[in-house]
Amino acid sequence: MESPPLLEISDLTVGFTSDAEELTVVDHISYTLNKSETLAVVGESGSGKTVSALAVLKLIPSPPGNISSGKIIFRSRDGGEVDILRLDDRQMQKIRGRSISMIFQEPMTSLNPVFTCGDQVMESLRVHLDLTGKQARERVLELFREVLLPRPESIFKSYPHQLSGGQKQRVMIAMAISCNPEILIADEPTTALDVTVQKTILELMKGLQVSRNMSILFITHDLGIVAGFADRVLVMNKGRLVEEGTVSRIFKNPEQPYTRGLLACRPPLNARLNRLPTIENYLLNENPASAGFITPEQRRETHERLYSREPVLKVENISKQFGNYTALEKASFLVYPGETLGIVGESGSGKTTLARVVLELIPATTGKIFYKDQDITRLTAQNLKKLRKELQIIFQDPYSSLNPRIAIGPAILEPMKVHRLHQNDKQRKECVMDLLQKVGLKPEHFYRYPHEFSGGQRQRVCIARALAVEPSLVICDESVSALDVSIQAQVLNLLNDLKKDFGLTYIFISHDLSVVKFMSDRLIVMKSGRIEEMGEADEVYAHPKSEYTRALLEAVPGG
Repeated sequence: MESPPLLEISDLTVGFTSDAEELTVVDHISYTLNKSETLAVVGESGSGKTVSALAVLKLIPSPPGNISSGKIIFRSRDGGEVDILRLDDRQMQKIRGRSISMIFQEPMTSLNPVFTCGDQVMESLRVHLDLTGKQARERVLELFREVLLPRPESIFKSYPHQLSGGQKQRVMIAMAISCNPEILIADEPTTALDVTVQKTILELMKGLQVSRNMSILFITHDLGIVAGFADRVLVMNKGRLVEEGTVSRIFKNPEQPYTRGLLACRPPLNARLNRLPTIENYLLNENPASAGFITPEQRRETHERLYSREPVLKVENISKQFGNYTALEKASFLVYPGETLGIVGESGSGKTTLARVVLELIPATTGKIFYKDQDITRLTAQNLKKLRKELQIIFQDPYSSLNPRIAIGPAILEPMKVHRLHQNDKQRKECVMDLLQKVGLKPEHFYRYPHEFSGGQRQRVCIARALAVEPSLVICDESVSALDVSIQAQVLNLLNDLKKDFGLTYIFISHDLSVVKFMSDRLIVMKSGRIEEMGEADEVYAHPKSEYTRALLEAVPGG
């Protein structure tokens, strides 16, 4: 006889009250999680994935949150069966962290910055397992070894800010498994990580699941990483469950247009598309394939035209030191007008330092940078200010690069005023309205503030602001890495459209090789501040010369 599910959610509805309006975030969903199973819950931001998982641990704040219907039945290994929604706080404390544990999306904000990593994991052990200080310390070191942290003794004494993103995530995993839970909820545990680190974290979690006989509820917006990891998949959209099935069934034969769109909007590694399909294409029953493919002949012709011209930017032997640390070492490359030069590498490889040195936001220690045959490393502050109009950057985090006190219209208009573009504010405002429409926003957004937009919309605002001063070269620094794959596809298409409309040249920086390959004409691979490999993007992908590039490619989900 088949054993009943470990977790059974039925008819769960969760709403939030805002300005006297009730918003339903999870709408009558039902699903089960079996013993030793990995169940992936997939969907875009706002689909209700995280809220449905927080409900399992009764972590939804009330008010404004309200669970208006449903049951969450948990059958623990000691044979007890409880409806979690009927438990009080004291009963829930025995379950949280002990029987059901959670890894939150952002390890930096879920670890306490004023306590060492070791102390934070020890606290969990002492609360649930009643261990002495010495026993707890030994157990933490064991856990750190189990999650493959280097130098466990040193990391025990380290504070969160002293660790890399991947190391912080391992500390969070150690904390989550410390009491040997039956269910591990992992909320986007690899979203902010490099592909190689992401791969090792997923392998680590899979290994821990097998060795500890855990069930995993895995929440992600990226169907690509689910393929080799989960047993079953639930697809959520706008609070509802739209499709569920085994991984192989969902990947080979998705029934719903929304699921087909989610699968298709990641840039493919084995073909070159004119445009990326979006979920909207599938929901509107449009044929995304109609945009067509770029043939090798077309690409060759484009490149012959591009590279017959004089370079717009020459970077010669640029190095950058911060004290004794070399962030960038003797980097040299050319950028041609109208091309997209991709720069890829893991965190700490020197990509962003290179971007900031090229823009003279930080001075190079040695080397020269020529923009249109002018050595910009020797310019006076006044001449550099004039150059700012020509060279622009779109930053990784749109929220922190916008002033929360300034509405987005005036924020886009301000640089036009600084560079004395157009005759008066009336003309500038008309230009901003036009730009807003070009980037897919509406004229009425002019007076809205950054917090009133979604992540994808804020990134569009930053793109409009960069284009406001009519630049010729734009650096996109990880400008889509924080976005859902569906929004990412829209923004990448937009960047390519704007490139044609405005005659732009891009330096496109990312740690995601599939995204860089889709965007780029040529590709630079960076490692530890040095250029590891450089060449035509398709050629680097098909025939990587460096061991490091091969490792990056092998770690790409679905690669």
